[in-house]
Amino acid sequence: MKGEEEEALVVGKEAFKEGGTLMTKEKCEKDATCETCNQSSSCSQQEKEAHAQERLKLKLSHISHRIMVMSGKGGVGKSTVATNLAVALSLDGLEVGLLDADIHGPNIPKMLGIESQQVIGSVRGMIPVEVFPNLKVISMAFFIGDRDNPVVWRGPIKHNAISQFLGEVEWGNLDFLLVDLPPGTGDEALSVAHLIKNVSGSIIVTTPQDVALLDSRKAVTFSRILGIPVIGIVENMSGLSCPHCHKEISLFKTGGGEKSAREMKVPFLGRIPIDPEMVVDVTGGCLRDGPSGF
Repeated sequence: MKGEEEEALVVGKEAFKEGGTLMTKEKCEKDATCETCNQSSSCSQQEKEAHAQERLKLKLSHISHRIMVMSGKGGVGKSTVATNLAVALSLDGLEVGLLDADIHGPNIPKMLGIESQQVIGSVRGMIPVEVFPNLKVISMAFFIGDRDNPVVWRGPIKHNAISQFLGEVEWGNLDFLLVDLPPGTGDEALSVAHLIKNVSGSIIVTTPQDVALLDSRKAVTFSRILGIPVIGIVENMSGLSCPHCHKEISLFKTGGGEKSAREMKVPFLGRIPIDPEMVVDVTGGCLRDGPSGF
């Protein structure tokens, strides 16, 4: 019996050693996505979620500044401001990523003239589309095929998509990641703030008229509730210079954004006038040639 017990003990130790090796062995590479891992079938859903969180944390650790570009109301030129800012920063030699988080109305690729480009997949995730070597873009527009196709998704699916854009895209080392959000303070804005956690700041874009200003103030309050520093308010479409007499025409009034910034006690970043050439540049995908209207 003693010999059998000793043999069983040796077998048990070997089994424990093997089991311990299996438990401590990396099931997959930290840089690989679960979809491309040939061992993903052996992982539980909880392990996959934990792996995704680690990947997200790793990606964000290589991004110095994470900025949300917001607006309370649609049609104020938020995407145009975000795109111009991204191009300006990249032309200054900085490494920039531009994440188009407007799932239902992704317009960034159109503005940059890259809507025909495709996102390439790799073992480590998605390779973003390069405008310049130091300006990378990801957008739902690259995935919907026909640009007339609507994206009919509820909140949880949009959250998962934004999570993939942040954690499964090969952003590399970035000085700035600009996130262009849809209007309002709903699902997408909450998802970005929740996933990034330490957002460097928010830029609020508004136009001078009262209705837009009312909603822009809500975006400031939203940022404060979530502990996101407000970098400032931009007043877009602030006056038009007549091409004939060169006098200023206040189509949507002027000064409203500055007044709101003063009342809300946040920085005022400046006014951007209406420029007819901006329309041509945006629809023609010419914003990649340099900031327009700034």
